[in-house]
Amino acid sequence: MSKVYLDYAATTPAHPEVIKTMLPYFGEKYGNASSLHSFGQEARSAIEKARKTTADFIKASPEEVIFTSGGTESDNSAILGIAYANQERGNHIITSSVEHHAVLEVCHFLEKRGFKISYLPVDNYGMVNPDDVKKAITSQTILVTIIHASNEVGTIQPIAEIGKITKTAGVYFHTDSVQTFGHLPINVNELNVDLLSVSGHKLYGPKGVGVLYIRKGTKLVPFMIGGGQEDGRRGSTYNTPGIVGFGKAVEIANLEMVEEGQLLSGLRDQLINGLLSKIDLVKLNGHPVKRLPNNVNISLAYVEGEATLLSLDYEGVCASTGSACSSESMGPSHVLTAMCVPAEQARCSIRFSLGKWTRQADVNKVLEVLPRIMTKLRGMSPLYNKTSKKAS
Repeated sequence: MSKVYLDYAATTPAHPEVIKTMLPYFGEKYGNASSLHSFGQEARSAIEKARKTTADFIKASPEEVIFTSGGTESDNSAILGIAYANQERGNHIITSSVEHHAVLEVCHFLEKRGFKISYLPVDNYGMVNPDDVKKAITSQTILVTIIHASNEVGTIQPIAEIGKITKTAGVYFHTDSVQTFGHLPINVNELNVDLLSVSGHKLYGPKGVGVLYIRKGTKLVPFMIGGGQEDGRRGSTYNTPGIVGFGKAVEIANLEMVEEGQLLSGLRDQLINGLLSKIDLVKLNGHPVKRLPNNVNISLAYVEGEATLLSLDYEGVCASTGSACSSESMGPSHVLTAMCVPAEQARCSIRFSLGKWTRQADVNKVLEVLPRIMTKLRGMSPLYNKTSKKAS
């Protein structure tokens, strides 16, 4: 049975060109980039090339790009770094109720240590209202952190508008751009952000590498203290193969992102429209227009999301019930809950996320097997059968 992979939001396969570019740095070009000899300087040159490629991609300066181990480290470092470096200014941080756990858990950590955290509500589409950000800012506010686009429902936030507010207020602004980097155009100056987090394995790069953009002049404590790498902000031996692979992934994204986005938007809309027309009691979660080009999140009434997921996997379709980072949680999605989606509906949610190698046949496969799965699962649901009889 051929497999259909529709969980690109959880992770992407590394692009063949990325793998090819990385391979020499595991063997013949194995130097430590901090060494002064030719082996080390060869590695250092490759790292700096990747740094410039990344900086150019987001319209930043190379010295504003810091390499990390991924999105979680970047989020943690941005929030903790700002919090502890700016305590003399205040102890208030503003975030939203639909952030990734890499942001929310750090905020909970700081809350237990005396920081005040405001968790802004969202509308039924999962959108933050910029006016709520403006109203929440006080004289003690040192940071606003709002996700660029939801990893679960795909809603794209009004980051540029929020950034104008924080800039006027003189408050640092961070965004988790893990789902958007390499998939949507990003200009850090137009977005008005001071810090921006990225993860390599969400744009066909390797796992274990990411980026934190830090605007020049931003005051934050070092992430890791050690040998002084990354201008003293992140001590640790450079992950040269990973960084080189990341740079290649960015290079490819720069060439293919627009065309890929157009293709995926078309397939996404076909999948959404097909599901809504072929299956009854289906609801699209997230904004209908302002959403990631590859995200389809739906609720299928009267079935458990896990049962649907396992049935899809049996049919050769790989999807998810939401964030891979919270897949072991038995409760409903915190994102859907924040959007005022009823718990029973939130537990029925499935996320399909498309990617570079998704094709029309993959969409057709979902539209073929999911209606059949729904007929089977709902046939075993007393509540669905009772409701169906009342309706007829």
